[in-house]
Amino acid sequence: MSAMNVTIRPARRDDVRMIVGMLADDHLGKARERLEDPLPASYFRAFDAVANDRNIQLVVAEDGDGKVIGCLQLCILPGISSQGASRALIEDVRVASHQRSRGIGEQLVQWAVAEARAKGCVLVELLTHQTRVDAQRFYARLGFAASHVGMTLRF
Repeated sequence: MSAMNVTIRPARRDDVRMIVGMLADDHLGKARERLEDPLPASYFRAFDAVANDRNIQLVVAEDGDGKVIGCLQLCILPGISSQGASRALIEDVRVASHQRSRGIGEQLVQWAVAEARAKGCVLVELLTHQTRVDAQRFYARLGFAASHVGMTLRF
């Protein structure tokens, strides 16, 4: 498929169902998300918290028809380490399954890197599950390098 240019814009409350649908569209997300009708209120409470946090940007990618086909969350993390530098954390990068391999994910990540640089971050980090080998190759192609061992404690 050819590369597709998309519009990246802040997510709106009415995008939440599409975002959750993309988050649920793989083996890990199916076990974690609840794509129901109606959508659980917890997703809208979380959207409101994110939308009101000046250090978090939840964005979507729209195709030429205005359909949401991708998403990403960028968190700016101020810190004491590295002489008081901020760093950026990219999370929840997703592209609708029928639109993958068209450059949409790359445009989203490049947008996030540029935004992090503009906000004065000294580095950009992201996490991807160890089973997502294709995602790891994708991020390496974009210049990311494996550096840390991530650990999780779920409640």
